[in-house]
Amino acid sequence: MLISRDTPATVSPVNPEITPENISQWLPGTFPGDMAIEPLEITDEVAIGRMVVDKRHLHPGGFVHGGVWTAFGDSVAAWATFRNLPPNHDFTTIELKLNVFAAGVLGDELICEARPLHVGRSTAVIEAKIAKGEKPVANLIVTQFVLPGRDPRAERPAPGDYPPGD
Repeated sequence: MLISRDTPATVSPVNPEITPENISQWLPGTFPGDMAIEPLEITDEVAIGRMVVDKRHLHPGGFVHGGVWTAFGDSVAAWATFRNLPPNHDFTTIELKLNVFAAGVLGDELICEARPLHVGRSTAVIEAKIAKGEKPVANLIVTQFVLPGRDPRAERPAPGDYPPGD
């Protein structure tokens, strides 16, 4: 894997408090929570999430909707981004590219692994690979715009504000 020289793999952890347990506390009532996207592992190198396909994830033809693939990969990529943000920063997705290699159906267990390819001062690029068992089924490249000066009045906790309410 090519890593830019400013990738967090070369520096100490920025937000070690971004963990599956802390993200799970924040998920209820959010879009990823409503989509039943579960965090399994979050380290400086990888974020891993799980989604079991149910009826809400399907388009009328009975296969996983393109927006669901996108939401799943983008959500797990977000956890990798949160883990690597500088203090008092936030982000928003500005571009993503999705390729789906196989259809998803009711009951499928999908696992997404998201890894930073580049984390810089103004952008982060994350690759999110989705698999069904050992079989790769989708790939996303997600570009995040890193935003300094996070508004402290924001309703959701910022990295470092976990658990919420403390």
